[in-house]
Amino acid sequence: MNKGVAILGGGESGVGAAILAQKKGYSVFVSDLGKIKGKYKDVLSNYEIDFEEAKHSKERILNAELVVKSPGIPDTVPLIVQLKEKGVPVISEIEFAGRYNSAKTICITGSNGKTTTTLLLYHILKNAGLKVGLAGNVGKSFAWQVADENYDVYVIELSSFQLDGMYDFKADVSVLMNITPDHLDRYGYDMQSYIDSKFRVIQNQTKSDYFIFCADDEIIQKEIKKRDIKPALIPFSLNEPAETGAGTRENRIIININLNQFSMSILNLSLHGKHNTYNSMAAGLASMIFEIRDDQLRESLSDFTGVEHRLERFLKVHGIEFINDSKATNINSTWYALESVSKSIVWIVGGIDKGNDYSMLQGLVSEKVKAIVCLGKNNKKIHDSFEGVVKNVVDATSMEEAVKTAYYLARNGDTVLLSPACASFDLFENYEDRGIQFKKEVRNL
Repeated sequence: MNKGVAILGGGESGVGAAILAQKKGYSVFVSDLGKIKGKYKDVLSNYEIDFEEAKHSKERILNAELVVKSPGIPDTVPLIVQLKEKGVPVISEIEFAGRYNSAKTICITGSNGKTTTTLLLYHILKNAGLKVGLAGNVGKSFAWQVADENYDVYVIELSSFQLDGMYDFKADVSVLMNITPDHLDRYGYDMQSYIDSKFRVIQNQTKSDYFIFCADDEIIQKEIKKRDIKPALIPFSLNEPAETGAGTRENRIIININLNQFSMSILNLSLHGKHNTYNSMAAGLASMIFEIRDDQLRESLSDFTGVEHRLERFLKVHGIEFINDSKATNINSTWYALESVSKSIVWIVGGIDKGNDYSMLQGLVSEKVKAIVCLGKNNKKIHDSFEGVVKNVVDATSMEEAVKTAYYLARNGDTVLLSPACASFDLFENYEDRGIQFKKEVRNL
């Protein structure tokens, strides 16, 4: 058997990697321990790509010259450990696609805000007429687009899991939104390992590249002092703007770059709240590096409609507003959500805990939350953290029960906020499935 590429995972990224690998002359084998969705099976069959589901043919995978793995598969899985011991390179789809990509790349990571910033930047560049692709954690598979499209620039959202499988890939512009404890279960509960993972976004960058980062984030500031960073450092902050960088003054965002200055009232931004001011500044800086005109930037920053499942003001039922923030899978995201709601809150929280420390939410919860509905298989930590802070802390075992319970606990003028602060995999396929079910049950009220 001629050696080739084994691809672990038959989802969007795996199928994209398979198509690119085949196009580049590899023999390709896709293996998924779970079920492959019908639409992806059809694609693999159309391309005559060999695949299996509900198992891993170990011997065949161990014989590959290269393995591309889904970011959802931890490095600690025995098969991955065996591959590495045997010296078989195990990389991410982004790393693989990067080997064949000639377009410019803007890579965005961070614990929070990366999806909103990625989609906002894509919106700005697309509206300005650039040939731009959207990839990584959002949009279509990067590898699939490299195989089939002819873009000039890609906006790529990167999770720490994707970055962990990247070695030679280089971003032209890297963006680091913030670093707060998240996914610590995947990093042996070691914060430094998680920080190092996020900082991989700048690896291989040179003096002619750019590193955009949040100057208000203490962890990032501390790390920058420890590291020898080659790309141009471009900070953004809620304080005065740097000579090169972005900041705020008298309720305006100000962006200075390449001797150009852009200024706009915060009140005219389509995205509200402090966290969204950061997102708008980061996207604004990246687009000015690509010389987007002021009027185009201003228009896109004021008409962007936001991201589904992220602080999505969904419906009002009998005077009770329902907000879908299913994308909040960590404490910091939920902090922003609670901070941004001005009315009394019935908070739906819970799922798979990733090493959460709920103490940082206690002040906001005692001030704003009238009742908590726990939606997860194990809610003990939430009960322990908030019983005594909030009068009603109740459990629900399904989204239908959670929404109905929250509705009964709320009154006219209150807000029901789904902001789980946890991963979704105990009761749902993913955060999108959780958000879709939430909206369905709200419609059913």
